[in-house]
Amino acid sequence: MSHFRTLRTKLTNVEILKASLKDLGIFVQTDTYVRGYNGQRVRAEIVAVLEGEQDIGWSRNANGSFDMIADLPGVGRKNNVAELTNALNQKYAINQALAQVKQRGLQTANVKLVLQD
Repeated sequence: MSHFRTLRTKLTNVEILKASLKDLGIFVQTDTYVRGYNGQRVRAEIVAVLEGEQDIGWSRNANGSFDMIADLPGVGRKNNVAELTNALNQKYAINQALAQVKQRGLQTANVKLVLQD
């Protein structure tokens, strides 16, 4: 029996996803396996290698967004999954906004983003 769960996300840009994970200090691998309970593994396009024996991965689904794949109870033993996903979503939104600013040719030097807890 697999312990992996798949959750839909609204994340769509692979480069922004990888950059956001790296910004959070998370080691990222591509096109590899997500580690789960008791040595179980499942393939994913992006893998956040976490402390402990379980990782979080993302694979693109049919609608173009990424599904998050993880052994959530296992990941939760060493990591706060809610804090991690909230931080990732926040960082992704910032990086996406900055990418759009750069795409439009605007200067980012004067862009100041303020995050509130």
